[in-house]
Amino acid sequence: MLRAVIFFALAMVLIALRHEAVGAQDTPRTLDTESGPVNVEVFANGLEHPWGAALLPDGDMLVTERPGRLRLVSADGTIGEPIEGVPDVFAQGQGGLLDIVLDPEFASNRTIYLSFAEEREGGAATSVGRGQLNEDATAISDFEVIFRQEPAVSGENHFGSRLAFAPDGTLFVTLGERFQMRQAQDPANHLGTIVHLNPDGSIPRDNPFIDQEGADEVWSYGHRNVQGAAIHPETGVLWVAEMGPRGGDELNIPKAGENYGWPVVSWGRHYSGEEIPDPPTRSEFAGSIHSWTPVISPSGMTFYTGDMFSEWQGDLLIGGLSAEGIVRVETDTQEVTNEEVLSLGARIRDVLQASDGSVLALTDEASGMILRLKPAKS
Repeated sequence: MLRAVIFFALAMVLIALRHEAVGAQDTPRTLDTESGPVNVEVFANGLEHPWGAALLPDGDMLVTERPGRLRLVSADGTIGEPIEGVPDVFAQGQGGLLDIVLDPEFASNRTIYLSFAEEREGGAATSVGRGQLNEDATAISDFEVIFRQEPAVSGENHFGSRLAFAPDGTLFVTLGERFQMRQAQDPANHLGTIVHLNPDGSIPRDNPFIDQEGADEVWSYGHRNVQGAAIHPETGVLWVAEMGPRGGDELNIPKAGENYGWPVVSWGRHYSGEEIPDPPTRSEFAGSIHSWTPVISPSGMTFYTGDMFSEWQGDLLIGGLSAEGIVRVETDTQEVTNEEVLSLGARIRDVLQASDGSVLALTDEASGMILRLKPAKS
């Protein structure tokens, strides 16, 4: 009886502390940064492991939740009911409903794209589909899968997956190697690759492995688990952030047909502690433009182009999971010149720029939030 009373009392204390922490998060706070103080406030609260987001033309946004829900979050932070018509997902481990992106012609065709972990014969793998969002954003119609990662394998890790439309209207999809490390060295499968597709899932004729069986869609390979992708606003070139093992997260500008070396080389080590040769020891592999050890666990990212943070224009903002903040990276064409971690005290799964130039960050938590960053008024 006494033990039960003690357990109950401890549970009440933990609940009280949790409520206190949530209350503190709801209170705007000021963050000191190299460019001046920044206010951090809770824009929306009550999302379950939010993973990806896309801004709609009217200022609302669509947000995926990893367990398999898509929600409309209004411009005032109100979270809507789950949108109907979302595909079934493999919501285990790192799998679930992943990224979302609007079709470049969304204003006229209302088409959205989703990436998700899909259960299939042999296990699970990442898939991409598209459908039409109705006018009141309550349902998706005519959803069709346009790409399936092959092969499907067992396990719950390394699904990727970010979506990014290039200026020519083609689509890049980043894919993890599903913890099948050696398979990342074979472009005849999709494990550990970035694939390049037409909007309908067909294959662009300039893909590097066109007409090579199993590799038609592949743009680059030898990747581990790429969860960050963004198109450079000036060059129109794809940049990606890739998770390493124990050390060795990478920032890459993936080129067509190139092999990025995993698992033969890496700036990190295997979880067992086994050493991995550094990338420069093997000249046949393409190199990263920057790496992190200790890791930041990079996830969703965006290039900042707004006016609200004038000193950040052109900077890359990367969501850091283990960094528990936004990693702001200053670049000069293809080089990193400076970086700063904006510590937010939460795993940041995705980062995007709002229409007013503020920065929005999704926290990867069971009671996930969308944080909004604005310059503090002097």
